[in-house]
Parts: sequence; structure tokens; C-alpha cells
Amino acid sequence: MMLRSLALLIALPLAAPAQDSKELARALVGDAPAARQRLVLADVPKPAGKAIALFDGRSLRGWQPWLGYADPSITYRGEPGAPPLGTSRDTSGDFAVRTIDGAPAIWIKGQTWGSLVHRADLHDYHLRLQFKWGPKRWAPRDTQPPNNGLLYHTHGRPGAVFGTWQPSVEFEVMKGSTGMLVMVGKQLRAHTTAAYDPALIAPHLRFRTDGHMVDMINGTPTWNVEAATDAEKAEGEWNTLDLYVVGDRAVHVVNGVPVAEARDLAVLGPDGKRTPLTHGHVQLQSEGAETWFRRITVEPIRRLPRIVAMPS
Repeated sequence: MMLRSLALLIALPLAAPAQDSKELARALVGDAPAARQRLVLADVPKPAGKAIALFDGRSLRGWQPWLGYADPSITYRGEPGAPPLGTSRDTSGDFAVRTIDGAPAIWIKGQTWGSLVHRADLHDYHLRLQFKWGPKRWAPRDTQPPNNGLLYHTHGRPGAVFGTWQPSVEFEVMKGSTGMLVMVGKQLRAHTTAAYDPALIAPHLRFRTDGHMVDMINGTPTWNVEAATDAEKAEGEWNTLDLYVVGDRAVHVVNGVPVAEARDLAVLGPDGKRTPLTHGHVQLQSEGAETWFRRITVEPIRRLPRIVAMPS
């Protein structure tokens, strides 16, 4: 299946007309629409060591801020015409530690796009955090679903992706799509299994355990694969995200529900050779929505949990 998908990606135009996006999806993964699966997590690994807090509850110690463009609307232009802000200004109005619901949390304003990158280089781990949305939304995404992201295996140069983020694999944090798998950077690669879902916007692909294998490539019809289901709680409530990573594989879990799995994470070199991507930093995005993060911990593991599809 994977070879068929790769061949189709080479043959199909990368910027097909909008009316052809569903035909592209069907060509990649087949005609059968994706029925929602009821997935559960099995054989959850025991920690192989002590849990470490990536957020100390008092400060942003260990986190490095980076800001994209003063005007986020130019972010995706081929030639933005302005340099990113980077670290050229005080970011205390963009990222801070504040008290909410009686406890400290990392506050991300969201107005200027960018990220916080933790200094720890992580591998073979279970990361857990909680997030909730704040009420504020900012242009140019003020009329769209609130958006953020937990990016992992972060590497490379700050601002290398659209002047705003570092290359990473993304555990999407977006209303209705939390847990979606996204490639951040043109050299990122991953395999996952997906099926056609015409109810989704392009690329109309949803994670399914028995779906067709697809090669995820930024800038192509497989740049993202939607979460198996929307397991996010009502806006205003805290959500728990669990990210399990061992070697070049990862499992995304939202409020105890597994929603995506990636394998063969890799970076594509100048010679076209894939190098397995097995470690890196974590990155919390700022992308147009006020967001709170708290209770960020990581513990070592030696194996991944299993995703099991229950009978319908």
C-alpha cells in the first residue's frame, strides 16, 4: 500500500484545484469513507524511571521563546518581506506564568505567532500535560477554530519553518482536531494509516488503525492526518494530553482516548535519504488563540502502548 501511495504522490499535482481534493484523497487511500472507530489504549507501559517536571510552576525556566512575524498574516507567504521578531523583543507579554483555577500555568497570549521550546533533548518518553483555551482569539485566525500545538522531536534552527517554528512532528491542539498528526517542515517524514472522510476539509484523511499506509509529507495531499475522533472536552475545561514516543514511533492520546499513531519518523537529507528521527525537544505553539498549559511532566518508557479497535 505504501508504494502505491508514494507513486500517486509523485504523479498527482501538489496544488490541485479545490474541487479535486476529494478525488486525490480517494486515489490515495481508497473510496470507502472512514467510519469512526472506538479506540482504546492497551498495555500502557510502566515508567522506566522518575518523572521530571518540565514546568516548575513558578517560572519559564528551561523554556526558550521565539516569535514569528509582527503581522502573522504574512507567515505563509513565500517572501514575507519582513524578518521574524525572533528574540529581539521582550516576550513577557506573549508567554508568562500566571494563576488560573487556583494553580500556576503557562499562559500563551497567541496574538503573535511563535513558540516556547524546552531545552531538554528527549527520547523514549511519556509526556503528559493539561491544556485549556482562554477566551481571546486573534487575527488572522479570529474567526477560525482556536489553534495551538504540542510539537515534539523538535530540532534544527529556530524559525526554520515559516520564520516561526522549528522543524517538528506535531500533536495538533485545535478545537475539533486535537491529536491530529502534522508534519512541520518540508524535510519531516512519517508513516501512518488513514481512510477517506468526505466530512473533513482537505486533505480528507482520518486516522484509522486498518486504513491505508500513507507517507506524510508537508506541502502535499498527505501533510496531515486527522485524529481518529474528537475526544476534546467542552471549551473552558482542562484536557489531558498523553504523548508516548519510543524511537521513531509515537502515539497520541487525548483525555485517555488514543487518536493517532505515527511510525518511521524521519528527516530527509539533501541526498534524499531518510534518517530516523528518534529524539528532540518539545515546543508549545502560539498560533492565534489564548491557551493555558500546566502539569507538564515527562517520564522514561521502554515501549509504546497498543491501540486497540473495539468491535462496533
